[in-house]
Amino acid sequence: MSLATNVPVPILENDFQTMLHFARTIYQLEHDKVYAQALALHLPETVDVAPHHPSMLMGYDFHLTPQGPKLIEINNNAGGLYENDDGWIPQYEQQRLVPNFPAKLLAMFAKDWQHIAIMDEDITQQYMFPEMNAYAALLRADGRSVSLVSPEDLVLKAEGLYADGLKVDVIYNRHTDFYLESSPLAHIRQAFLEQQVVLNPYPRSYALLGDKNRMVDWWREGLLETFLNDQAIQLIRAVVPETYLLSEYDSEKAWQIRKSWVFKPAARHGGKGVMLGKGMSRKRFEQFDTGSTVMQKLVPASQIEIDGETFKFDIRLYMHGEDLIAMAGRAWNGQITNFRETGSGWVPIQVKSLAF
Repeated sequence: MSLATNVPVPILENDFQTMLHFARTIYQLEHDKVYAQALALHLPETVDVAPHHPSMLMGYDFHLTPQGPKLIEINNNAGGLYENDDGWIPQYEQQRLVPNFPAKLLAMFAKDWQHIAIMDEDITQQYMFPEMNAYAALLRADGRSVSLVSPEDLVLKAEGLYADGLKVDVIYNRHTDFYLESSPLAHIRQAFLEQQVVLNPYPRSYALLGDKNRMVDWWREGLLETFLNDQAIQLIRAVVPETYLLSEYDSEKAWQIRKSWVFKPAARHGGKGVMLGKGMSRKRFEQFDTGSTVMQKLVPASQIEIDGETFKFDIRLYMHGEDLIAMAGRAWNGQITNFRETGSGWVPIQVKSLAF
């Protein structure tokens, strides 16, 4: 598909700075030992591996509101920067920082990563397979070896994982089993835990930032107060909508206020399984697994007009540690973010003035 529009959508400087400041503040949480220790009992062992490089392309999704940006989701391996017909989504403001945008993408991949496996489930059938090919072309032009693989294409040997007969230095992980818990990823899990291969993005970044249970924790009274200053706490709670684990909320009260809330599976991504409370039956409400469902204050999507048609709209910041790699917007209609409607798709973003 192609871009919904080639015309960049303008956003306010204050909104941009709030989103960027939030993303950088949240990244610092990942490296706070007290924060990690507070969550340790609830996390799998793959989280114990703390790679030396920041997690690539962490995607922070926001709706813009009169009260400022509101976080919708943090994606552990965000895609969407490459459109089949249009190439890389233009980065108007970021061009001031790096004249050649692909060079900024390339810089995320450490120089000693000479054989890179780009991995996803049934990779050739993925909607974003053309984007993965674009990353492969970029890396090959830089002299790297690249294998586009499904998990079964990786072979575990005594010294690590192999693809196409070559030892793999790093897996650029597009798979959504973030904790490496499913049986098809058992050999990858073993190599990762034994630190025979680098995985990026990696389980630790998902566990400490991307898991929707973290938004519950950020609203849990007393948790952030133990290691963050008041200014940081105020920023996080101003940007993150109120979020609670359904099992920890009075069930009857949740039902009564449901129309102002959205219900999400904690362990899924990309809008899958999301239900708006306002259209929910009592029977469906009672079917929730309360221990794995979060309820979040509903923040309606922003709206933009493209060629005379109104679309819902959100913004994604792509981060590598504290470094902003890219921005893009999504224009769509319907309950969840998808591009099924004619005219929907990704859109470029522009901020009139930036001060980094």
